[in-house]
Parts: sequence; structure tokens; C-alpha cells
Amino acid sequence: MRTEVFFAARAHAVGLAALEQAIEAAPAPSLRSEAAARGALHMRAAVVAGRDGNVNSADIHLHHARRLGEQVAREGIYLGTVFGPDSVRIHEVSVAVSLGRDHVDRALRVAAEWQPPPTLPAERRSGFYIELARAQDWAGLHTDAFESLKVARAAAPQHTREHPWAHEIAGSLRRFHRADAEGLSHFAHWVGAV
Repeated sequence: MRTEVFFAARAHAVGLAALEQAIEAAPAPSLRSEAAARGALHMRAAVVAGRDGNVNSADIHLHHARRLGEQVAREGIYLGTVFGPDSVRIHEVSVAVSLGRDHVDRALRVAAEWQPPPTLPAERRSGFYIELARAQDWAGLHTDAFESLKVARAAAPQHTREHPWAHEIAGSLRRFHRADAEGLSHFAHWVGAV
């Protein structure tokens, strides 16, 4: 939770260091819930490292999160946080987008192979589709980006409406790409991008 402050302040290197200290301080997991807690820390560390532009650290933390996701084996709420193989996949997309335009293929590859199941929390599914929309927009897949925004809205309307990237993507699509102009204009107004 403390890392959220660093994340919001864009003090990513400090936030990453705090997460890495928490990971180092934790004992080796022996229970499923302990593995999930450690995996959640690695997922968050990967995203923060991605926002910091630290590809190597992001990849290392994703690797550990994947291994712990396999160990946990099923998605669930463990010690107050959702973790499992599906959450790791969502964070793979998040890390790719956090790393920027040069890593779009990573996000698109995950989305081509996997989609979040309806059993995941709505905000997590919505976040996946918003981040996927950003990658699709960067890749020039504007129609796909708008479709992803619509799926995000269907999953969690309030989360989508308040997400700054949903605003940014909808506004960009409306200004520069006129596919489905009426629907896009309606969406952009709804999300507050215009």
C-alpha cells in the first residue's frame, strides 16, 4: 500500500526499492497464501519497474510472479489481494504498456493468446482492456482500440470513466481516427474526453 504513494508521485525508483525490500524481508513462502502475497509484490514491482523504464527489473519480477502464479495454481483472494495466473497475465500487459511504445508487441501477444475470464474482478478486467487499448492505439489498430475501450466500459463503467488513459485514448481516437465516428463521439463524451 505504501508503494501507491510513490506510484502516484511518479517516484518509481523509490517505490520499486520499497517493494524489493518487502520481498527480501518476507520469509520463503510455504503456504499458498504466502506464495500469493509474494507473487502480488512481484507483480506490483514489475509494473513500477516498467513505469521507471527498467526493463531488466520488470522482466525479473514478472518471471518470479509467473512462477509463484503457477505455484498458487488458481486465481483467488489471498490475504486481501487477488492473485493467480490470470492476474499475472494482466500485469504482463500492464508492464508492456508501462515500458512504452517499443514494447507494444509484448502486450498484443498476451492479448492474442489470452483474455481475462469473467470470474476476475471487474476493475482488473477493465484495466486490462484499457491498457490493451493503449497498446492497440500505439500500434495503429484504432478500431481494435475502440473495441477494447467498449469492453472495458462493459466490465467496469465507473473505473473506465475515471481512468486517465481511457480519456486519453478516446480523445486521441476521436481527433485523429474517424472509424465509427458517431459511436466514438458518444464514448468520448461519456468518458469526458471532450
